[in-house]
Amino acid sequence: MIDPKPSDSPNPDAEQPFVTHLVELRDRLIRAVAAIGIVFAILAIYPGPSGLFDLFAKPLIAHLPHGSGLIAIGVITPFLVPLKLTMLTALMIALPVVLYQLWAFIAPGLYAHEKRLVVPLVFISTVLFYLGVAFAYFIVLGRLFTFIQDVAPKVVTAAPDIESYLSFVLTLFMAFGTAFEVPVVLMLLVRFGMLTIEQLKAWRSYFIVVAFIIAAVITPPDVFSQTSLAVSMILLYEVGIIGSRMLGKYARSPDEDADQPKDSKPPAS
Repeated sequence: MIDPKPSDSPNPDAEQPFVTHLVELRDRLIRAVAAIGIVFAILAIYPGPSGLFDLFAKPLIAHLPHGSGLIAIGVITPFLVPLKLTMLTALMIALPVVLYQLWAFIAPGLYAHEKRLVVPLVFISTVLFYLGVAFAYFIVLGRLFTFIQDVAPKVVTAAPDIESYLSFVLTLFMAFGTAFEVPVVLMLLVRFGMLTIEQLKAWRSYFIVVAFIIAAVITPPDVFSQTSLAVSMILLYEVGIIGSRMLGKYARSPDEDADQPKDSKPPAS
C-alpha cells in the first residue's frame, strides 16, 4: 500500500480557520435572528399585530369616507397580513443590530482604512433609509390619498384590500428609502475613483432635472409630493459632495497617504 503524499493529506491547520469562520458566522446569524425575534415579540405584545396595522393604515383611513375601512378578501388574510407587517417592522427596527453583526464578521479581514470607510457608510445609509421611510409615511401618503379622493368619481366607494395596501405602501417605502441613499452612492463612486468631486459639482444642473424626473415617476401625481422628494434629493446631492470630500480624507489608505505631496519646510538656520 502506497502512503499518501504529504500534499495529498488534509491539513488540519488550514481547515481549522475555515471551521472557526463558519462557527462565528453561525453565531452572528443567531444573534441577528435573536434581535429580530426579540423586537417581534415586543411588537406582538404591544401594540400587537392588529394595533400595528391600525397605525400603518392610519394615513389611508383618515382619507376614507366616514364609516369606511379596509377589506380582507382572503379567509386568513386578516391574520396573516398584520403578522407579516409585524415581522417586517421588527426587521426594520433591528436592522442596526443585523448590520453590526455583519460588520463584526467581516471586520477582522479589513485594513484599518477600510474599517474607517465601512463604519460611517453603514451608519449613514441606515439613517437615510429611515428618513426616506418616514418621509413617505408622514408626508407622501397623506397627500397621495387626498389626491385620489379628489379625482375619484363620487359614485365610487373606496374599499381597498389590506393585502394590496400593504404591498403598495411597502413598495413606496422601499422607493423612498432607496432614493434617500443618494449621498452614500455618491461617496462610494468618488471613493472608488469612478467620479470626482469636480464632476459632481459640474453635473449639479443635470441632477436637478434627473431628481424631478425620478420624483415624477415614484411619487403620487401631485405637485407637493414630487417637489418635496426632488428638493430632498437635490439637498442630499450636496450632502453627498461634502461627505465625499470628508470620507476621502478620513478613509485614505496608507499608499494614498504616501502619494500625497508633503509640505516642504525651510531648513533650520
